[in-house]
Amino acid sequence: MAKIAAVILAAGRSRRWRAEGGGGETKLAAPLGGKPIVRRVAEAALASRAAPVAVVVGHARETVASMLAGLPVTFAVNPDFAGGIASSLRVGLTVTPSDADGAIVLLADMPNVEAPLIDALIAAFEARPQARAVAPVQNGRRGNPVLISRALFDRVMRLQGDEGARRLIAALGKSDVVEVAAADWDATFDVDTPADLAAALRTGQVRG
Repeated sequence: MAKIAAVILAAGRSRRWRAEGGGGETKLAAPLGGKPIVRRVAEAALASRAAPVAVVVGHARETVASMLAGLPVTFAVNPDFAGGIASSLRVGLTVTPSDADGAIVLLADMPNVEAPLIDALIAAFEARPQARAVAPVQNGRRGNPVLISRALFDRVMRLQGDEGARRLIAALGKSDVVEVAAADWDATFDVDTPADLAAALRTGQVRG
């Protein structure tokens, strides 16, 4: 049985959210379905097989931490959060246990991700342990979260700026990436702006 950790990237500056009139320090504290966005993500990770769960914080880190009060997560501080998502990825992989076979990387602004999707990614990796990554696919589009095998950690650690793992995974050969059909789950919805949040509430796009 594979040991897969979870890393939640929650260090971003929420620039579009604040530029377009969003309140507070960070969009991650905005309520959705009665809970802060970041708490929904953390609870999904904790309900899955992935363990332990680490949250990478940076911008508004005290606010983010307060939104997760009482949850059994650990926090890793990214002092270079202004430099882009790659720095948060590096911090998250650094705190992943040395005996983990890989890590599920979750984006803290994707509140509809559910534990069964995370578990499906882990199961797919167990069926193909030689794979470098596992990604959900919804409507022909790769989404999140993604599972990164330890075999790929060194390459991820060399990413810079706003370069996330998506481009790196896209460059892998077909045999290196397992795709999981996510028709029953939401692997693409994220909250960037107040309009995104309002649309989700108006159309009933809130899951869980």
